Amino acid sequence: MRIGLTGGIGSGKSTVAGLLRDAGAAIVDTDAISRALTLPGGAAMPAIAAQFGADYVAADGALDRDRMRALAFSDADAKRRLEAILHPLITAQALADADAATAGLVVFDVPLLVESGRWRARVARVLVVDCSIETQIDRVRRRPGWTLERVQGALAAQATREARRAAADAVLVNEGISLAALGNEVSSLAARWGCETIAAP
Repeated sequence: MRIGLTGGIGSGKSTVAGLLRDAGAAIVDTDAISRALTLPGGAAMPAIAAQFGADYVAADGALDRDRMRALAFSDADAKRRLEAILHPLITAQALADADAATAGLVVFDVPLLVESGRWRARVARVLVVDCSIETQIDRVRRRPGWTLERVQGALAAQATREARRAAADAVLVNEGISLAALGNEVSSLAARWGCETIAAP
């Protein structure tokens, strides 16, 4: 069984991914794949350097993430060009990692699953981690370097809560709940979905 895991920034998606891993699922982390592709010597770096220039390559040969993030947030065309480089490489590696997994449940951790429009056909179920926008803002602002303006920009670049929930086969509300209780919900879901063999709806 292959499922897609997604959620807005600050929703606790990474926490749920960790709980799914603890429950025996294989996690395919597309953010981790993206980071690996943009490290020194990463497969995406030659194309990024050619497309955006040396100013977006750090001294060690990795992507200058802060500079690229600022550009992508302010320039929709630059964001599209970056995604055109990264997304095919991320998808290919994610599918290869899934094919190599031996667990009964394979979870694609995809922050922009709903926004991409490509992942729904690759998974049998979609799990959304959800909480209020106020809680998202509060959680993310506790992270180093995250101003209110930056958080609001990140939220604006993501699908709405309503759009994510509409795409979900299951929603985990990660708000007003203990980690233990959340873990119990995740374990129950993993046990149920890990035993299913039916085709995607």
